[in-house]
Amino acid sequence: MSVAFEISGNLARVTINRPDSLNAVDTATHARLGEIWTEIETNPDIRCAVLTGAGSKAFCAGADLKENTGLSGVDYWKGISGAGFPGIALRQMSTPVIARVNGLALGGGLEMVLGCDIVIAATTARFGLPEAKVGRVPLDGGMVLLQRLIPRNIALGMMMTGRLIDTEALKPYGLLNSVVPPEDLDDEVDRWVQDLLACAPLSLKAIKAVSRQTAHLPLQDAYQYPSEELVAALLSEDADEGPAAFREKRPPVWKGH
Repeated sequence: MSVAFEISGNLARVTINRPDSLNAVDTATHARLGEIWTEIETNPDIRCAVLTGAGSKAFCAGADLKENTGLSGVDYWKGISGAGFPGIALRQMSTPVIARVNGLALGGGLEMVLGCDIVIAATTARFGLPEAKVGRVPLDGGMVLLQRLIPRNIALGMMMTGRLIDTEALKPYGLLNSVVPPEDLDDEVDRWVQDLLACAPLSLKAIKAVSRQTAHLPLQDAYQYPSEELVAALLSEDADEGPAAFREKRPPVWKGH
């Protein structure tokens, strides 16, 4: 199984399971990831997802270059879909996604990290977009996302040299929410998961939608942007449940509607 997909309560865990290939993504894995993202988005019981790679060496080393797909770069670029790397990097997913970065995140692996909402990394993790070194370019979101999330010159330096950057160098730029020793990675991820699941699911969807849909807008236009997710959260039963639970000094019971 190239991708392990587990659902436990309101949490989905997605694990790229090709450790012998540093969790590089081949065609079958690319397609399976697309199916999983769709299931996560259409299953109302899933309120949070964690994406990671099997083993301790790599989160994901990008595309599996050992496989010859027969596609030209232009064909791949024009055919980019909701599967694989762009499925998380470029897709407008409403479900909060945590990246559990346990090792190398290269090429499409880093592009998937860029598409996640919260990034928890082990101190041993390293990041890079080495596509130029093999005559490719970071098509799956890297060229357009990285310079929006970290300073432009740092982003271009990474993309134009293919250099790897470790957590100590990358953390000051704000891409990583938390960096912990490898032995503490799972506990740290679990803490973030519990914090997310304690919040109203429609509130999280609204926050994610508005932040992503309005980043390019002037302040007042962004404030007045009629996001469907925002309206749904404001009109939900959960919007009344939260204050009621606070007044009654009890944990809220979220219904997601």
